Amino acid sequence: MTSDEKRAELREKIEAGEKRNEERALADRARDAAESATEFVKAHPIATIGGAIAIGLAIGAMTKPGRRVARRGGVLATLFADAALAYGMHAIDRAGDLARDGQDKLEDLGESMAASARSARRDTAYFADKAADRTGVAARSASRKAGRTVRNLRSRITH
Repeated sequence: MTSDEKRAELREKIEAGEKRNEERALADRARDAAESATEFVKAHPIATIGGAIAIGLAIGAMTKPGRRVARRGGVLATLFADAALAYGMHAIDRAGDLARDGQDKLEDLGESMAASARSARRDTAYFADKAADRTGVAARSASRKAGRTVRNLRSRITH
């Protein structure tokens, strides 16, 4: 296998890995959105039902039969449709706020993890420097002792 073939194969593997990561990230975001929606529905069931009704009425008011009913129902139906539309917009804004809150929490988590990694790197560097210093001290001490021993042996041999 030539180096060009190896590079092409490696490039394909990298692209496949990047694609898997993108799909996984999209799936994670979808799962988070679904969990947030479920939590919101559990926390606010009446508001959710009211929002669904309001959105349905707003969509209905935009269709031809819905406009006909609104004309027949008069001002009250129009006001109700406007209120439903406003409520629907509020619900959409709230969902956007929840998404931004989730993003902020992820950013905070990322910053916390980065700070922990920096701290661990500093601690590791400190301990490595300390070990190097101790090794240097031990080497110098051993060198001095070896020098003394050699001098003592020489002095005994010469006397």
